[in-house]
Amino acid sequence: MSTESSPDPYDLPPPWWQRHVEPLTALAVFIATVVLTVVSFPPYQVPEFAYALAAPAVFWAYRRPAFKLYAGTVLGACAVAWTIVLGWLHHVTWAGLFLLGPFVGVWVGVWFLAAWWLMPRLLGRGAMERIAAVFGLAGLWVLIEWTRTWFLSGFPWLTLATSQWQRVSILQIAAFTGGWGVSFVLIAMNISFAAYAHRLLCEGRRGLQRRSQEFFACLFLLIVCVTVHVQESFNRGRYAVPLGRVAFTQPYIPQSVKWEPSRGQEILETLERTTMRAASSRPDLILWPEATTPWAVLGDARVRGWAEALAKRAKTPLLMGSIAVENQSTPNEAWYNGAFVVEPLIGLRSVYYAKRQLVPFGEYVPLRPVLGWLEKVVPVGGDFQRGQLPVTMTVTLGGQPVAVAPLICYEDVFPALARDSVRAGADVLTVLTNSAWYGEGGAAYQHAAHSVLRAVETRRPVLRCGNGGWSGWIDEFGNVRSVVTNGKGSIYARTTQTVDITRDARWIGQQSFYVRYGDWFVALCAALVAFGYAAVKLGRPVETVPAEENAEG
Repeated sequence: MSTESSPDPYDLPPPWWQRHVEPLTALAVFIATVVLTVVSFPPYQVPEFAYALAAPAVFWAYRRPAFKLYAGTVLGACAVAWTIVLGWLHHVTWAGLFLLGPFVGVWVGVWFLAAWWLMPRLLGRGAMERIAAVFGLAGLWVLIEWTRTWFLSGFPWLTLATSQWQRVSILQIAAFTGGWGVSFVLIAMNISFAAYAHRLLCEGRRGLQRRSQEFFACLFLLIVCVTVHVQESFNRGRYAVPLGRVAFTQPYIPQSVKWEPSRGQEILETLERTTMRAASSRPDLILWPEATTPWAVLGDARVRGWAEALAKRAKTPLLMGSIAVENQSTPNEAWYNGAFVVEPLIGLRSVYYAKRQLVPFGEYVPLRPVLGWLEKVVPVGGDFQRGQLPVTMTVTLGGQPVAVAPLICYEDVFPALARDSVRAGADVLTVLTNSAWYGEGGAAYQHAAHSVLRAVETRRPVLRCGNGGWSGWIDEFGNVRSVVTNGKGSIYARTTQTVDITRDARWIGQQSFYVRYGDWFVALCAALVAFGYAAVKLGRPVETVPAEENAEG
């Protein structure tokens, strides 16, 4: 009989997973961050994940992982996620995708490094210090999003608020704070979920017995958003008044032929057919997308004559995107990407709108003395010039004059441009764009999400007209009231659709709080960051979590 005793279990090596806890945790956080970030935004329709996309990394920060491991994980995850989110860019340039995607990802991901510093320092703090710190961290997220509106010419594509474009219940606060307030509430909920989870899972019996005041403070902010929605939406139907009939035309001109001179006549014939089809529905106004004509309507007498004859045949004004060439054939020649009104009786109006926010490497080459060797994406000779001011154009809708302010291409991504247009007197915002550059993926839906925010912020209807989609009408409260589709329900089609537009009588001639006071909430967020930092640095922990209870978690 063997007398050998059984090995002491404490002498056995720990299981493989226990020896690799940190790398496995990093992998789990990496995967969760990538997946939650990607599915939170259009074209996916699960925006609820935006309440949790940062929570795994924030929860991990409580555990004091090594900085290099944490930074590498979260920055890498953000770089991958944003490369996937912006994947539609490969239709134009693969190089641009693999430069812009990681750059934006790291830009956003820097916020997580602040979370790594802050979250462990909240353990044992009093409720007010924790709430101040959480609000400060949420404010930092807003500041980072705000820098994307202007740094390096700006690319504020898909702020966190845009994830909720189909959930108007949380969006109404944007009429007061801009989209920044929505982003603030969303990221605050992320932080509070992580804080609550850490208290329940990692602080032993004490964590189960105590409330997470920071969670309830953030939940209160969410309730405020819903309350504003209820107040703004109550009896809304009683205030709807007719505005007019608007026809959206989607000529869906392929990008491969758009600037090909030999295909110019074919493009004009396509525009003529779709316009006359739209005119048969007897609208008050026909919308065309961005840069529709193959030659400049202002600067090419043939195109101008053709457009004026078409408006006369249609017996309807055209609001069209085209090109203006000023000071033609002189050393001061200037090209503008513009919006124009062509009347059936008086022809092309002399006043037009010139795009104010140009696309780098699309409409101009930044730092041309240094980067001039890089080609533009748009095959138009020379750089476009930038417009300086918002312009409103008065058109007759439903028998009454209405001031319409165009935004071109991705200008609706920049909240300040829409705000300036409304301050200039706009009753309606129009977005003339051409998302056909980016294929039939998520770009058109992502772009439309920004128009929803601009509608809520300014309390103005937004009429979008795209070359191949997304086209439609968004009301003052961010509700998508109509979308142009084909018979199969696809937004990607050569088609027209005429819609009866209404507006809310309470907002006619009125400016929202955000339009009047602008980005005051960004300044408040800066103050919250400073206050939260001071609360953590100057305060002292009032309690500690005993090691044995922490181990139980």
